[in-house]
Amino acid sequence: MKLFSYFSRRFLANFAAVFVAFALLFGLLDMIEVARVFTGDDVSLARVLTLVILRLPEGLYQILPLMVLLATVALFLALARSSELVVTRAAGRSALRVTMAPITAAVAVGILALAIMNPIVAATKTQYETLSARYLATGGSSLSVSQEGLWLRQGSSLGQTVISAERASLDGTELFDVTFVALSPSGQPVSRTQAASAKLQEGAWALADVRQWSLQGTDTAPLIAVTFAELLVPSTLTADQIRDGFGTPSAVPIWELPRFIDRLEQAGFSARRHRVWFHAELARPALLAALVLVGAGFTMRHNRFGRTGLMVVLALLIGFAIFFVRNLAQLMGENGQIPILLAAWAPPAAAIFLALGILLNQEDG
Repeated sequence: MKLFSYFSRRFLANFAAVFVAFALLFGLLDMIEVARVFTGDDVSLARVLTLVILRLPEGLYQILPLMVLLATVALFLALARSSELVVTRAAGRSALRVTMAPITAAVAVGILALAIMNPIVAATKTQYETLSARYLATGGSSLSVSQEGLWLRQGSSLGQTVISAERASLDGTELFDVTFVALSPSGQPVSRTQAASAKLQEGAWALADVRQWSLQGTDTAPLIAVTFAELLVPSTLTADQIRDGFGTPSAVPIWELPRFIDRLEQAGFSARRHRVWFHAELARPALLAALVLVGAGFTMRHNRFGRTGLMVVLALLIGFAIFFVRNLAQLMGENGQIPILLAAWAPPAAAIFLALGILLNQEDG
């Protein structure tokens, strides 16, 4: 038990050091990038720092597997250099028993990242997009799904337009039972338009079976509806923007994702991408455990065997290969080429069995 605790603390210390190093590196690079993007937009240094802080969690969350792999390599290289692995083996501890401590710590890191860091990433990502659109004064657009249906917002220098619909087509370019509320640049309502359907064309929504009310009259004046068989409403939205609005499951906290998926499907959208992301996130602790096994398989050896640099490079290459296969399987799952569970869970499972084979060969081969 003391050895288990000792190896766990060593692994977590290495992980913390790697995490801080990457946080400083990413913070510096993001500051340069954000300063370049917002140059000349009258954005103060405090706002730049705010944007950098908001971008940082997402970048660190994406490279969490790499940090776990580097922490594992650093741990076992240090243990081999100090001959602690030799002493542990002489005490009757096998290689697999030695790896149980860092594996447990890595799984704990994955669970904490899933429970705490994932919602933080979702919140900071949304806030960053909101602030960056405000600072760039682009008007921006937003899109959300609730129990009341689908909601969109499009903006330009002439003001904002809030769009709500009962349901939509799979790609979101055709809305049904839709309402458009136009707002002036000061936020005052200008008009309200209802339509049976609205189809997105280049630069405009094509509305059918339309009724429109002007909201700029006096409070006592009755509202009179004007009917149209067809009507074009200018739009700054594109089909890609609508798909991207629903295609970023990372912007939804993991614990809210199942309910969001239900709402998305009720609105008429395909939620396959979100389902793949949900299962891939649940499989993240297993992926981290696989990377610990990979790092241990190539670096759990005495220095006298030589070729330490080559083994480290091989461990990193195998880790990158696993990460690439995971992303490829996730993409194939999103496109419907393979089942969702296979796309999310097969790469970590295959990586674990591969690393176990390497470790057993090193131990008994």
